[in-house]
Amino acid sequence: MTVGASLRAALRDFYDQSWRLLVLNTALTTAAIAIASLVFYTPLALALVLGLGPLAAALMHCAVTIVREDDLRLRDALVGLGLHWRRGFALGLIGIAAPGLTVIAFGFYAGSGRLAWPLAVVVLYLAVLFAVYQLSLWPLAVFEREAPLRVVLLDAAVALVRRPGASVGLAVTLFLVNLAGVVAALIPFFTLTIAYSFLAAAHFALPRDLAPEA
Repeated sequence: MTVGASLRAALRDFYDQSWRLLVLNTALTTAAIAIASLVFYTPLALALVLGLGPLAAALMHCAVTIVREDDLRLRDALVGLGLHWRRGFALGLIGIAAPGLTVIAFGFYAGSGRLAWPLAVVVLYLAVLFAVYQLSLWPLAVFEREAPLRVVLLDAAVALVRRPGASVGLAVTLFLVNLAGVVAALIPFFTLTIAYSFLAAAHFALPRDLAPEA
């Protein structure tokens, strides 16, 4: 599905399932803000960040369910948590490790003199590419639940290579949507942007020949 079609389909789905997605989106963002607040007081709370991975996987399960079945029940979030919590932990660990490695590598090359500055730029480029990669990785990780994680990682990479321009375009658009939610205050961020982003990513990444399940 094209970027525009994915955004429109996500908007329609969010309207149809607004109150359920509002509840799920608020639960995830509240947990994220609570953990961020704890980290501010004690770095030991960084370990709790891994817990956001299963919660994000549960929300993505709900987004995939909407795309596949055109319907959603609140208990689908609990089903998704039970099905995908291990994979959510794994993806969460990857998501935490990548920024950490980026900061270390960028700091090293940026402080190694002018000759190393191009390598610092490459590090930033790879970091942005990794962020774009997530738009395919998370929906496919849920959709291809029975596949080994290494296969899912490869499939997401292939999807990115096949549609690099569209993937970047969707990433930029969703970044602006989430930025607007934060700038406008926390309420839009709580009630719209993350769930909408997950829906758009699911529509964009999943095969178009999906038939609604009974």
